[in-house]
Amino acid sequence: MSDELSWLYNPAPAPDQSARNAAIARQKQLIKPEGALGRLETIAVDFAGFQGKGQPQLERLSVRVFGADHGIAAQGTSQFPQAVTSVMLNIFCEGGAAINVLSREQNADFAAINLGCVVPTEHPELIDEVIAPSTADFSQGKPAMTYGQLISAFNVGRRHSTDSDCFIGGDMGIGNTTSAAAIFAALFDLKVPEITGRGTGIGDDVLARKIALIESALEQHSAALDSPVSILQILGGFEIAALAGAFIACAQRGTPVLVDGFMATAAAAVAGAINPSVKPWFLFAHLSDELGHKLALERMGVSPMLNFNMRLGEGTGAVLAISIIRQALNLHNKMFTFSEAGVPVED
Repeated sequence: MSDELSWLYNPAPAPDQSARNAAIARQKQLIKPEGALGRLETIAVDFAGFQGKGQPQLERLSVRVFGADHGIAAQGTSQFPQAVTSVMLNIFCEGGAAINVLSREQNADFAAINLGCVVPTEHPELIDEVIAPSTADFSQGKPAMTYGQLISAFNVGRRHSTDSDCFIGGDMGIGNTTSAAAIFAALFDLKVPEITGRGTGIGDDVLARKIALIESALEQHSAALDSPVSILQILGGFEIAALAGAFIACAQRGTPVLVDGFMATAAAAVAGAINPSVKPWFLFAHLSDELGHKLALERMGVSPMLNFNMRLGEGTGAVLAISIIRQALNLHNKMFTFSEAGVPVED
């Protein structure tokens, strides 16, 4: 491992256990049966540990969407042309995408980052971190990224990590479900058909080709897929690597990460495999409708908060879940305790 990536392995601090204990104690005092609010209670306890205080707040929310094109898209694995990546990055900057609508409602600090598009794009609000117009086509015997490009992508994510109450990383890139499925298959030794879905809504013939391409690529690169960093370099995308870098850097600085859907989960899986100390800082927002996401989450031993049959990406499922987190913290902080309500409790 080069010195330029040594930061990936710096340990993240552990969430504050004393603050978690204080939050657990408060939950037992609130005017309700113990455990009656279910997951809302554990969310509040998690954020207490993240913030080091028994009554946490969620005031500063950061949303960063990373966009990049994938060489594998040249094989026709998507319903849409690669020009859509550039178009969507501009729409993010104009404020017209789903992620913009949801982010505004949560008063989130939002930015879009361009790591490289086949169709060049510029916008005054678009952050230029271009590495190359696209990754290479990993189905043709060469890695998606050179090692230097991988370093650059990780470091882009690190630069755009934030010191906030919660970080959400979104993704945009035609071909990225193919890349994410390949990462999951290699990382968790999964059968390709059970982890590969329809992405943008492809038909049976294209799905069969997508599966065959991933299977062939895994066979071609099998000898080199020997570490999470190598898996990401060979099969990943610039935006997935940037997400992984951002997730690790956030955890290292004590910022919790709310993980979105299929692509963001692939980044989180790689991040946790590289540096297991970051895992306690990850919460998983929703179950994507993309085939394989449930299996991937099961392999990671985590449970998502929501299931709204979403598969848009961009960070949308995660920002939607912020409303649930805010309510969990409101309940935790503002409900009466039994003593405040004057309700006697038997020992």
